[in-house]
Amino acid sequence: MNQDSDSSDQPTGQDPLLLLKTLQLLWTKQEQRKQLKEEVRRGFAGLEDPLAGLLAMLENSSDWKGKGHSLGYYITTELQLWIKEHPAVPQSGIQLKKLQARVLRILSQCPANLLDPLISIYQLHTADRNYLLEHVSHLYLKGDYKEAAILSIKLKLQPDQDVEKMCIPLLLQDKVNVVEDYVGEYPELQSKLLQILDSWCEPGVNIRDITRPYQGLSRYKPEKFNHRTLSKLVFRLLDRFHVDPALCPNVVNQRHLRTLNYLFYKRFVEKTMTEENWADHVQSTAGDSRCLQGHLVQLLLRHCPGRAARWARHWGLPMDVLPPGLAEELPELHTQQRVEEATKADNYEDSKKKDCYQLPISRENIHFLQTWEETLQCWEKVLQPGQVVGVDMEWKPSFGMVGKPRVALLQMAVKDEVFLLDLPRLLEQAELEGEKEKEKLPQFIQMLYSDAAITKLGYGMSGDLSSLAATCSALKDIEKQLHGVVDLLTVDKQLQKGCGEWRKDGRKVDGLSPEHSHEERGVRQREKGLSLLVHHVLGKPLDKTEQLSNWEKRPLREEQILYAASDAYCLLEIYERLCRDPESFGLSSDLMESLVGKRSIKPRAKKQLNKQEALSPSGQQCQGSQMETSRAPAPVSPREFSVVCDNMLQGLGRYLRCLGVDVRMLDNEDDHRKAAEIARQEGRVILTSGLPYQTLQSQVGEGRCFSVNCSEKAKEQALQVLKHFNVQVSLSDIFSRCQRRDQLQ
Repeated sequence: MNQDSDSSDQPTGQDPLLLLKTLQLLWTKQEQRKQLKEEVRRGFAGLEDPLAGLLAMLENSSDWKGKGHSLGYYITTELQLWIKEHPAVPQSGIQLKKLQARVLRILSQCPANLLDPLISIYQLHTADRNYLLEHVSHLYLKGDYKEAAILSIKLKLQPDQDVEKMCIPLLLQDKVNVVEDYVGEYPELQSKLLQILDSWCEPGVNIRDITRPYQGLSRYKPEKFNHRTLSKLVFRLLDRFHVDPALCPNVVNQRHLRTLNYLFYKRFVEKTMTEENWADHVQSTAGDSRCLQGHLVQLLLRHCPGRAARWARHWGLPMDVLPPGLAEELPELHTQQRVEEATKADNYEDSKKKDCYQLPISRENIHFLQTWEETLQCWEKVLQPGQVVGVDMEWKPSFGMVGKPRVALLQMAVKDEVFLLDLPRLLEQAELEGEKEKEKLPQFIQMLYSDAAITKLGYGMSGDLSSLAATCSALKDIEKQLHGVVDLLTVDKQLQKGCGEWRKDGRKVDGLSPEHSHEERGVRQREKGLSLLVHHVLGKPLDKTEQLSNWEKRPLREEQILYAASDAYCLLEIYERLCRDPESFGLSSDLMESLVGKRSIKPRAKKQLNKQEALSPSGQQCQGSQMETSRAPAPVSPREFSVVCDNMLQGLGRYLRCLGVDVRMLDNEDDHRKAAEIARQEGRVILTSGLPYQTLQSQVGEGRCFSVNCSEKAKEQALQVLKHFNVQVSLSDIFSRCQRRDQLQ
């Protein structure tokens, strides 16, 4: 390189390889990293051409080729920052093209973290597009399919490439994530890829014919490339890219065929689906497809020819699909079948009453709500401090089709009553009535789930809340606002862990329900989830024959209404039973400890603190409002006592402030965990209630978190806090921090 004759702190024209050796020496010494940064900066300033110098250093070292943080990566990112501070440095014209040709050879070997900095430094987005495509093609021909695809993504070359050619090798190497990224920003490529994959699922297409040219492929995984895995991939891509499933008729048809097989099994083998539900789903699944209709008729011919003939006539199928003479026998078969079904239905109802959980409330106490005015009676009863509410949701089964399920029915059960909210109808009405009305229903649901003074019971609530968010966009963040939520699935897991070993036939060695022996219960293997928990705790399982109903169809049948009410109301009975006698089910004597995974079946030693035990600011041991020891903690004045109130205790906070206590209160939108941050930073005691107590007490020092009874008024809550921490209030303290005397009244 030419040496510059101008004098400076660092001579220009420095050899980049000498600079590299200096940097390599400093890189090995952790304590000299600061000097390394300074040396890099001086080195850039001393190079005649920093861009060419970086390439020389990368070409003459290899540490950057591995994964992770390397000296090569460090030098590259430092140069990227240095260029921003020295905008005159970047090259242009013929010299830049030469540098781009050199850097492309490096890009084919470098890890992902180096791609973006090098592409930016050498302005590869301005390079000749044909030259870039030729380079990627060279990588592809060498068998570097992943590297070719990633470089194409970074340089945005996909529109000029053959999507099928680029993606097939990646799919065969199980690099699906790279394929998804490759088409991710191009809707037209997404559609083209999906059509290609769907064409491979067409009946008669042999997948081996497609994969044969790639059998010598490295990391080839042919077992990952079959009709079933392709079908799953297509549905995942349809969902991710929000593409109309009609674009992929072959995989959709295959999914419908499997659905018909499943429905047939549920109705005629397992016998856990009613005739009405089965017929409804069969009709919607088969639709107008002669192929699907014929498939169902052939299934029915093996078990119930009369039904096969009826469905063939219903769909107008040619009678030659039926065995000879069957069409003529149809009226007689139809009458015989109706008599058999009626007899079976009567027998089933009697069996259900005997063997399954029965709703303990009258039908008139189940309310189906379709207007905002009707829902007001629900809000008044549900939004009561101290209320316990069983919450469940129903939606139409998707049978594996695209999209998240949308809630069709929201059930809320309180003592002696159940409210069934027709969610689609309520949301539709609100949409028509304007912006203000549209917010009412989501606001109520948010109030319910965020109020720690109301206990919400559910079973597997995460899935319910995800579907709720998909149904109403205003509730998309509802999972971040949960307070006072009890997921009985958590209790169920604790219960099953702590109560003996399961036999292979689905029975426990020792009984979970203290009232029934395992012989009496006869737990069948097919029972699972909430039904099994109901069986364990209440003695009888839920009747699940309506589970796969079409919950979007109106009006709901009476059986659906009773099923939906039972699913919500049984949560109340389970919770009440477990709270009354948790130890008989192998749970901790404090059910809340079971909910957070603190199983403690053995009695605690006397020296240990119980759930509500705490240390006062003076360091004395307390339990609730009573002292564990006979000696009370040293008295403190309100001015020496500082607290942070959770957002459900704002009334208590205002009351304590009027008594002279130093109070900070969380805002309504604050997460309750913010209380722990404030408590740690400012040395405050946290005042909270319900489930947040379980989380917050572990985030602060012992005795620095106190649980308040939310069902009491602010005055009683304040007295409880003052007594617990032995805060002595004098007349001079009252209103010392509070300007409005009416808050005390």
